[in-house]
Amino acid sequence: MNETKLIEKAIEAMHKAYAPYSNFKVGAALLTKSGRIFTGCNVENASFGLSICAERVAIFSAVSAGELQFEKLVVVANTDSPVSPCGACRQVMSEFGDFEVLLVNTRGEVVRTRVSELLPRAFKLKEG
Repeated sequence: MNETKLIEKAIEAMHKAYAPYSNFKVGAALLTKSGRIFTGCNVENASFGLSICAERVAIFSAVSAGELQFEKLVVVANTDSPVSPCGACRQVMSEFGDFEVLLVNTRGEVVRTRVSELLPRAFKLKEG
């Protein structure tokens, strides 16, 4: 999968975000090891605790389709520097392994990292 295409998919998802309260739109595109792409956008709610981030929407969509092995996740927002996932998203990401994560802004800046770098010593119920 071409990374440029994956970033484009994340930007498309960002434009679909529902963010009437913060106006902070985020998009994500997740590439599974089988080659499928799942996208997500943040969805806000008037009861802020019920909002969900783009990263988790993409991951949960993949899981609901039977995909559990991930290759790469792109996260994009219109920010000054590349956007970084929140702590909850980092924990969810760690559940599925140490895959590559690209943090991107709409100006084309990219930071390459991995789940283990974003969340060292992640919480696990069991080792292995």
